[in-house]
Amino acid sequence: MIGEDPFDLQGQVALVTGAGQGVGRGIALALAHHNAGGIAVNDFVLERAETVAAEIRELGVPAVAVQADVGDRDSVAAAFAAAKHGLGPVTILVNNAGNAGPNVQMGHAPLFWESDPKEWDRYFRTNTMGVLNCCHVALPDMVEARRGRIVTITSDAGRVGDARLAVYAAAKAAGGGFVRSLAREAGRFGITCNAISLSSIAPPVDEAQLAEMMAKESVKQQLSRYAIRRYGKPDDVALMALLLCAPASSWITGQTYPVNGGYSFAQ
Repeated sequence: MIGEDPFDLQGQVALVTGAGQGVGRGIALALAHHNAGGIAVNDFVLERAETVAAEIRELGVPAVAVQADVGDRDSVAAAFAAAKHGLGPVTILVNNAGNAGPNVQMGHAPLFWESDPKEWDRYFRTNTMGVLNCCHVALPDMVEARRGRIVTITSDAGRVGDARLAVYAAAKAAGGGFVRSLAREAGRFGITCNAISLSSIAPPVDEAQLAEMMAKESVKQQLSRYAIRRYGKPDDVALMALLLCAPASSWITGQTYPVNGGYSFAQ
């Protein structure tokens, strides 16, 4: 390995869900910087995906924008077909799409027993079924190629629990459990499956808006729970995702890595 780049993706094609902004965009750009053969940028909003795909093409890496709601398997299948047609078979999948689904702002919900059961589905649709749909469509090509990387973004809400986020926590925890089972099924085909567990990431706003938010006492109180007193940034997550997609991680599978500024610690 001396003299080689352990993060060289060796021309593999990647699809990143929810990559039109924030963490997903950061992951897509990180993969592009390390010899990906092409990046399929997925987002529910096509214009966002097209903007990031254009950024990647400016780096000299082929990229296509693929619109899909990951909670709809037919939509996911069409997105993968478009990626394969434009770039080649996908052997790197990053399940980043999350929160409460497309175009939904997620805040602290009521206590669980006060919640409306009609609201539960939007969390499971994206965070659980979205992961299952993407993996179900992606895996046949990975098995045929006898190589693959699947990285799923989960949450510390599901790993250690957060009050007033019980349904979201359940949906994210399901994704983590699925990754571990899938790792046992897929490992013999040279496919690794891992998860990255996040805590709070700074919203995609300009510096002035972020500074205004950081000055609030409620935010300062929240950040006091972090060993590193700041919100995460897309680059913090992107570099871990790059590692788990790269040859350097070929003997790592079925694991969940907290990237959370010390909000919680793993044992």
